[in-house]
Amino acid sequence: MIVIKKFVFNPFSENTYVVWDEKTHEGMVVDPGCLDSEEEKELEDFIANRNIVVKYLIVTHCHIDHILGCKFVKDKYLPLYIFPKDDLPLLENADKQAAAFGLEIETPPLPDDYLTENSKINLGNSTVKILSTPGHSPGEHCLYFENEKFCITGDVLFQKSIGRTDLWGGDHSILINSIKNKLLILPDEVIIYPGHGENSKIGVEKSENPFLMQLDN
Repeated sequence: MIVIKKFVFNPFSENTYVVWDEKTHEGMVVDPGCLDSEEEKELEDFIANRNIVVKYLIVTHCHIDHILGCKFVKDKYLPLYIFPKDDLPLLENADKQAAAFGLEIETPPLPDDYLTENSKINLGNSTVKILSTPGHSPGEHCLYFENEKFCITGDVLFQKSIGRTDLWGGDHSILINSIKNKLLILPDEVIIYPGHGENSKIGVEKSENPFLMQLDN
């Protein structure tokens, strides 16, 4: 059985996720936003207490609030570290991103591989589908656990909101296209786990999200 746990970290109230297979204990950390030693310890203790073997470190996109803990997770667990190639300039300018918000960050490592829709990612017997969903950032991807009927949507789709597009590389029309053609086609019962805020469901967002209600679904 695949299980997901949310942590809310850093001044941006960013959602960091740990996802793991209860039988094999294989797991992944998605978008580690831990900023300080207290948040790092919270994440580390949870992983240790559940005997999770961190197999992957996956970043949906490389805005500063989603990569603050990449160096910690990579150094601690040595997982396969993957993020979208089109977001590489964001990672390479992580210090400038941090400075813009009055933060400091240890330079995150470069990835072991790049995230694409062809990436092969498995936890136990579960396969994770990778959905290319640019618009909020140039390369953002979502993680769809089809059998478990949930999707980690990063900063693409939120509860009754969508990702902002006024940051570097953002494009509103591309974002709407990503949501319409990659997320809203998922079954209504699929739970979304966004990069900020509370969970929702695809069907709820189709009918109640004010940014999407006028779309031809």
